Amino acid sequence: MLKPQNTKSRTAWTLEGLWHFKLDENDIGVREKWFESKLQDARMVPSSSSFNELFLSADIKNYFGPFWYQKVVKIPYLKEGDHIVLYFESVTHFCDVYIDDKHVLSHCGGYLPFEVDLSEYVSPESFARLTIRIDNTLSFETIPPGHVTETSCGKKLEYWHDFFNYAGIHRPVWLYTRPEDFLKDITVYSDSSGNIRFSADATSGSVIMSLYDKEGRLVVSEVKDKAHIDNVILWQPGNAYLYEARFSLLDNDGKACDSYSVRTGFRTVEARGNKLFLNGHEIYLKGFGMHEDIGIIGKGHNDAYMVHDFEILKWMNANSFRTSHYPYSESVLDYADEMGFLVIDETPAVGLNLINGGIFPGADMKTFSKNTITEKTQAVHAKVLEDLIDRDKNHPSVIIWSIANEPASQEEGADKYFEPLFALARKLDPTRLLGFANMGLATPDICKVTKYSDVIMLNRYFGWYSYQGELSEARNVLKKELEEWSKNNKPIIMTEYGADTLSGLRSFSHEMWTEEYQVDFLNIYHSVFDEVPAVAGEQIWTFADFNTHEGAMRVGGNRKGLFTRDRKPKLAAYEVRKRWLSK
Repeated sequence: MLKPQNTKSRTAWTLEGLWHFKLDENDIGVREKWFESKLQDARMVPSSSSFNELFLSADIKNYFGPFWYQKVVKIPYLKEGDHIVLYFESVTHFCDVYIDDKHVLSHCGGYLPFEVDLSEYVSPESFARLTIRIDNTLSFETIPPGHVTETSCGKKLEYWHDFFNYAGIHRPVWLYTRPEDFLKDITVYSDSSGNIRFSADATSGSVIMSLYDKEGRLVVSEVKDKAHIDNVILWQPGNAYLYEARFSLLDNDGKACDSYSVRTGFRTVEARGNKLFLNGHEIYLKGFGMHEDIGIIGKGHNDAYMVHDFEILKWMNANSFRTSHYPYSESVLDYADEMGFLVIDETPAVGLNLINGGIFPGADMKTFSKNTITEKTQAVHAKVLEDLIDRDKNHPSVIIWSIANEPASQEEGADKYFEPLFALARKLDPTRLLGFANMGLATPDICKVTKYSDVIMLNRYFGWYSYQGELSEARNVLKKELEEWSKNNKPIIMTEYGADTLSGLRSFSHEMWTEEYQVDFLNIYHSVFDEVPAVAGEQIWTFADFNTHEGAMRVGGNRKGLFTRDRKPKLAAYEVRKRWLSK
């Protein structure tokens, strides 16, 4: 699937702005056919935002179940043979789409795009009523998983991921036109030797590619499958040089009937022994785990925040981040391509670890069983992984696919669950590295999944969740475990480590939750990283404070950010900046 784009053969525009919105607490909307007319007693909400924090009611903020969006859209003039397509970048989590009185599409899963051809349902130069029923309820067969329980006060949604279950139309909705014969998909492979090849899926005809450099000069003209570029300029952090590959679909008479462009960067990523290499040169990752999380907007994409966040990353001298714990807006990856940041791209498979750990509600459960995470979950996970790689395969910024965050990789059943997923990812994209974020209970001696990874990605909180306030002991435990992991002869990336910190809370004695303790915590970890040669990267948890469900361990959300939720620096930001400027 190709993202909407304006070309000679295509026209695209977004349906941004205010939509009508209505909760469906009793799940009666389908039965009463709300899609057949204007939503009654509806509120107005903006697209590219979560609905949860727009209003002042806790009932709305914490709502789960069905809700509806609606907008009247103008169908444009269409050239003869053109089709009109409706494209969603992200709707969380389930949705049914109606055009006027007709149901045209069902989709499961937030964070990734989907589309439907509307040509048989609408007429050019007319108005159409677009109605979307969405449901943010999670189950054991969703990625991420959740669980609805009955309480004395009604139903309650429990989930095992440490971020708020925001919902809505989180990213732009598009209408776009495409011709009768069209390019369905394009995959570009380019490496640090100057080789470029592509594969294209089209309805019919043949495909040719021409390549242009950053200044718009023609480099390669009309090749059918591959080419070699002499004196190629490589894509790398600090010099994110991008070429533009322009594709044309030719009919049987050799006439172009569709066109599309893909930006590409020539680069190669490898793991050799316990080191990471980009374009044959050793690299060390410096950066953060991050969240799509903004006050009021929730998980909605916002270009202004995106640009500002990247400015902070550059100020920190960071070179990387992880899309924890779901695929980000593709606009973020476009910008990472442009700015030269290295990305660990993660699926929404967070919470495949059914323990509460003092943070999550409910009792501990066995993760992999016929009543919890099953083969049906695995099939959904595989589809999400396939969709992620399909969407992001052409982004040079993406160097590692992360299959999951903190699964119960030590439990019985983990091997059977994850082996096919790693095999699928390797088949779909043999050019990038694979990993998953390992959690603390899955130590080197009992983890059943690390053997499938190219890199070891570790989330550790010695000195916070364990050995609380005992940083000297935490240092010893951390170093001992890293030395054990080093025996795998794979690069180790610390994908999470950090301490909750209340901005402005200061102390001479450096107690937990203070800004001084966060500095001490990070300094201890960094001193250990510098002593363990296998450590090939450090990504602090987290970039900025973010919202979570309520709990005694969460004071207004997760406060492990080096920046507050509104991006004000804490003391540790300056300390880490000094380290990264010198490393």
